Amino acid sequence: MVNNIKEIFSIFTAKAVVKNTFASCINITSTLKNESKYSSIDSQKKYLLYIHVPFCDNLCPFCTFHKFKHNFEDSNRYFKILREEIKVLKRKNVKVDSVYVGGGTPLINEKQLRITIKLVKKLFDVKDISCETDPNHIDVNTVYKLKGLIKRLSIGVQSFDDEILKQLSRYKRFGSSSEIKEKISKIAGILPITNIDLIFNIPNQTQDILRDDLQSAKDLGIEQITTYPLMSSDLNSGFLKSKKINTNEQKFYNIIKEELKDYTKNNMWSFSKNLVDLSDEYVSTHDEYIGVGSGAFSYLDGKLFINAFDLKEYEENIITRKDALMAKSEFENINKIEYAMLSTLFGGKLNIKEFNKLYNVDLEKLLRKELYLVKKLDVIKIEEGIIYPTQFGEYLLVIMMASFYSGMDKVRAMFRR
Repeated sequence: MVNNIKEIFSIFTAKAVVKNTFASCINITSTLKNESKYSSIDSQKKYLLYIHVPFCDNLCPFCTFHKFKHNFEDSNRYFKILREEIKVLKRKNVKVDSVYVGGGTPLINEKQLRITIKLVKKLFDVKDISCETDPNHIDVNTVYKLKGLIKRLSIGVQSFDDEILKQLSRYKRFGSSSEIKEKISKIAGILPITNIDLIFNIPNQTQDILRDDLQSAKDLGIEQITTYPLMSSDLNSGFLKSKKINTNEQKFYNIIKEELKDYTKNNMWSFSKNLVDLSDEYVSTHDEYIGVGSGAFSYLDGKLFINAFDLKEYEENIITRKDALMAKSEFENINKIEYAMLSTLFGGKLNIKEFNKLYNVDLEKLLRKELYLVKKLDVIKIEEGIIYPTQFGEYLLVIMMASFYSGMDKVRAMFRR
C-alpha cells in the first residue's frame, strides 16, 4: 500500500513537473529578419541533424506531427528548397555526425529523398542515417535503392492487431496485420537495421494484444523494436475524446520490458537484438540538435528555434534569408539542466562527474532537494557517482519524456493554427 501511494504521488508529480516546467520556460517570441539560429552554433561541436518531410498520403487521427496531404508537385518543390537549407549548414561550418529523417512519411517521394541523402553524405562525414516510413512504402525495390544510404529504416506499424489497426484508421490504408508482416519479412536484412515502431496503451488494447504485438515483431527477426506510449495533445484530442482512455500504461510498460528482456535497451523505449549506437530523434544521444525543413525544431545553446510551418513562408525564408527561422524560445539555465538530466537519464544512466564538466554545474548541489526526494521515492539510485533509474524510475522517465513530447506538440498546434 505504501509503495502504491509512493508511485501514485511520483507519477502525478512527474507529469505535473514536466507540464508546468515546459509551460513556464516556453516563452515563444517571433524572430526578427536579421536573426539566425546559426549564431548559436558551436563550430567545434558535432550535431544531430533532423530532417523533416511533412507529407503523408493519409493523415492518421492519433498522430501529432507536422504534416500535409501529399502531392508530387508540392513535395518535389519542397525537397529542392530543403536541399538549399542543407547547403546553408555547410556554408555556416555546421558539423554533423548523425542524421534522422522524420515526418510525415519521408519515403513518400523516394527519388527526391535519395537525392537529398546523397547530398548530406557528400557535404558531411556521416554514416549514421535513420529514416522513418509507413508500411505502404517498403516494397523490396525501394528499400534496395536505400542500401548504402540509410543505416536504419524505422517502420511505423503501431500494432499488429487488426481491430486496433481499424481503430487507428490504418487497416484500409496500410493493410491487415498479415499483409504488413509479409511486407516486412521481404525487406528484413536488406539494410543494416530495420526497426518497428509500436504504440502501447491504446484504447481497447489488452495485455494479450500487446504481448502478441511484441511477439510478432520478434518473430519477424528485425533488429530493433521501439515502443511508444500513446501520447495526447491538442493535435489528437478529437481522436482521444471519442475513446475510452486505457489505464494500464505502467502495467504495459512492465510487460514490454519482460517480453524484451533478452534485447539490449538503447533507451527507455527502444530495444535491439544486439548493441547498437544510433540516434533517436531528440533524446539520449545528443544534448543539442539542428532541424531543417518546414516546422522543424532546433535546440542550440539553451534556445529552441522554430522553422516556418507554412510551406510558402518556409520557401521564402530560405530564398531570401537562408534561414527558415520564424520564432524562438530561450530557456533559463535551470531548465537547460533539467532537460539535459531528463534526456541523459532516459538513455539509461547519468555520470555525475561527466555531466558536471559538460554543463559546468554541481548537480548534487544545484538539485540537492530534488535528488533527495526522488531517491526517497525509489525513482533513482546513485552508485559510485552514477545515477541509475530504478525499475519504477524507468517507467517514470517514459511518462516524463512523453509529457515533454506533448509539450512540443502544443507548440506545433499553436503554429499550425
